[in-house]
Amino acid sequence: MELAAQLKQVDFGYGDRLILKNLSVDIPRGKVVSVMGGSGSGKTTLLRLMCGQYAANSGQITVLGQNMVSATEARLYAFRKRIGVLFQFGALFTDLSVFDNVAFPLREHADLPESAIRDLVLLKLHAVGLRGAAHLFPSEISGGMGRRVALARAIALDPELIFYDEPFAGLDPISLGLTANLIRTLNDALGATSLVVTHDIHESFDISDHVVVIGDGKVLAQGTPQEVAANPDEHLQQFIHGKPEGPVGFHYPAPALEKDFA
Repeated sequence: MELAAQLKQVDFGYGDRLILKNLSVDIPRGKVVSVMGGSGSGKTTLLRLMCGQYAANSGQITVLGQNMVSATEARLYAFRKRIGVLFQFGALFTDLSVFDNVAFPLREHADLPESAIRDLVLLKLHAVGLRGAAHLFPSEISGGMGRRVALARAIALDPELIFYDEPFAGLDPISLGLTANLIRTLNDALGATSLVVTHDIHESFDISDHVVVIGDGKVLAQGTPQEVAANPDEHLQQFIHGKPEGPVGFHYPAPALEKDFA
């Protein structure tokens, strides 16, 4: 199996508090891969390590052939031209039009005439169904439309690897379904690899080729959606089925009540 990225025995944390612990993950090339887990499980941290925003405490991280642990600033800059990132809630530039938001990475990283940029921007907006909204500003469109504009911006440079940070958060059911379908369709059309960081199980299982579930800073399971769903691990089953009772308890660890008043 050809890999787009690989993490081996990665530790990351702040001071004595480890967020990821001896974590190893394979990301197959050309697939839609969902990284799932509860809040605080380390999903977004994993994404940021792979983007080069964070440096691991220990272990090896290789993304698109680039050693992320030893990469220089110049190498990271060149690497980031090969990836696209859909930030949580879109993170559009509010003072730029829809057109100029999508044009931004092209103007920043590609030496192209404005006529070519115009054609490419309209092509990307058409791919997400928003060519007619090119002249509008983020304040004039819905949250779901804004997420699609951000997706058009993420694919502006035809990236090899696309990172999605909680792409379904805060979306109504129709926008959620549209976004999920776009992730799958655009990945196949671009021949890219998509890494979707999420806790939305139903949508992720529907569009993913490969699933990685993280809990307590470790990999609980990885494989096809069917393989992960069949895994009997109690922590995993509690997460998949949303069970209130299980390894993840309701109460934060606390001393006995009598000690609170000692």
